[in-house]
Amino acid sequence: MAVSVSRDLSVTVTEESNVRKLKDRQESLQESLRKGEPRAFGVSQVMLGIMVMTYSLPLLSTESTEVVNFGVPWWSGIMFLVAGTLAIVLEKQANMKLLLVWLTISGTTILVSLIALIVYFVDIAKNPEIPCNMEPNDTCHFQHLAMAFSRGLKGCLLLLTLVQMTVCSTLSFNLYNQRRQFGKYLIVEE
Repeated sequence: MAVSVSRDLSVTVTEESNVRKLKDRQESLQESLRKGEPRAFGVSQVMLGIMVMTYSLPLLSTESTEVVNFGVPWWSGIMFLVAGTLAIVLEKQANMKLLLVWLTISGTTILVSLIALIVYFVDIAKNPEIPCNMEPNDTCHFQHLAMAFSRGLKGCLLLLTLVQMTVCSTLSFNLYNQRRQFGKYLIVEE
């Protein structure tokens, strides 16, 4: 606020141009974040997190392997849910603090996805499919069917994790560019 006093002792209060520019910049930040559509990416992250966690439930009934022992689908699914929820909130309440928090969570989610991919690859490599030994009634042994099911499910989880990492990386790249564009104006909230 700028205050000026004239010769006749009348006082006028005007808004400074810097404050007006900052408000305009805040509005353009919120608009540019909406153009990046974090809600759409957030919803896809939430759905992928739910899918990873629900698809992993049948693994509890198969032989215990590294994926089940370390709980990879559950902690990766929870990270996907958190990142997706924050992306949805980010569109509704766009500010730099929340953007920085989301970028931090997003980086953590990408790291968790990489670790999960490594564990999935190692688990699939260490637990090969058991050959089908035909039983008298022309069916394969239960162990063969269980391992084939487990490997197929882990392959599906691996692909979902890869998709999640791609979605998170894309949104992170878009929002990081928006942050750099508005980096000079870190005071967005009043």
